[in-house]
Amino acid sequence: MGELQVMPTPRQVDIAITGRCNLACAYCFYADEMVARSDLPTDRWLAFFGELGQLGVMTICLTGGEVFTRRDLFDLIDGLIANRMCYQLLTNGTLITERMLAQFEGGKRRLRMDSIQLSVDGSRAEIHDRSRPNSFHRVIRALRLLVEARFPITVRVTVNKYNVDDLENIARLLLDEICLPGFSTNEAYACGAVNRTDGGVMLTSAQRLQAMRTLTELATRYNGRISAQAGPLALAREFEMIAAELSAGRTSVPGRGTLCACGGVFSKIAVLHDGTLVPCHNLSNLHLGRIGVDDLRQVWLEHPLMNAGRQRREIPLSSLDTCRECRYQGFCTGGCPGGAVYLNGELNTRNPFDCFRVLKGEDLDYALGATEAVFSCEAN
Repeated sequence: MGELQVMPTPRQVDIAITGRCNLACAYCFYADEMVARSDLPTDRWLAFFGELGQLGVMTICLTGGEVFTRRDLFDLIDGLIANRMCYQLLTNGTLITERMLAQFEGGKRRLRMDSIQLSVDGSRAEIHDRSRPNSFHRVIRALRLLVEARFPITVRVTVNKYNVDDLENIARLLLDEICLPGFSTNEAYACGAVNRTDGGVMLTSAQRLQAMRTLTELATRYNGRISAQAGPLALAREFEMIAAELSAGRTSVPGRGTLCACGGVFSKIAVLHDGTLVPCHNLSNLHLGRIGVDDLRQVWLEHPLMNAGRQRREIPLSSLDTCRECRYQGFCTGGCPGGAVYLNGELNTRNPFDCFRVLKGEDLDYALGATEAVFSCEAN
């Protein structure tokens, strides 16, 4: 993976500008645990954007909640542009209309937009709406409007219990019918402070293996137009690499063997909608300070939790009880720290969701204990 250097200031800041949403998606921690926090007013955000501009931040990712529920969204976008930043939007797409899209024609709003990401979790309403209620027809209409207007679109498919059997149909819809250049995938994941296993939306171990096989085949069939940085497809590619290295008689690859999965803390930081600074939205319970109160540059460079996230890369997996005897440790990165904190309550631990030994059923302690909790939907 190579040695990463901490940038003098963040290159990107991910900002949840609102905790409000017109949906209540089954796997989204913003659907419930964030409702006690209040949205910051326009002037507070604009002042923060001025600070980001002075620090030379390049890109802002605006998320939520649902960004289009803020009536001042375009004032906020103009504030970013005035401070020489580009932006991305993450949206459920249900509030996008022709009239809404026309507002992007003002000033440099289209020029400075890097991408607008929508979520599609099924090829038809009865599947998509089980995890993203009453939204399928609206998001598909929005997607077609964006394609027609030539916006820089990305689509994310979150693989879950309800759509794991629909992945081929989803690919056909997005790539063959709507003719997107591609889409990315991840999975309903353990993060935040709320137990996501009770509702059964997360994949079982068997379903994760199924998704790995299906997405690998689809990615090949569609010539790489399906991508992933996390979730089943990313895991499948990691595990193909491990199998190939083992077959070649190797026990490690350079840059692996430590808790080095996350590079985000070297270039990015995140903000909750009440102004709380966090390392990222998957680590929303690790609070670093507040915008307008704490100096962002100082938090970025000196906060113990930010530095702890960076120092994980120096912790060898051989020093962890869960990994000390694992024959795959030389190929491993320990997995996403968001899942590690959620599942273990500690930052400097492995994330079992990303563990080759767990997925192969070779970790009997985990398989007989934590697996029953994490994959509790298997009994449903």
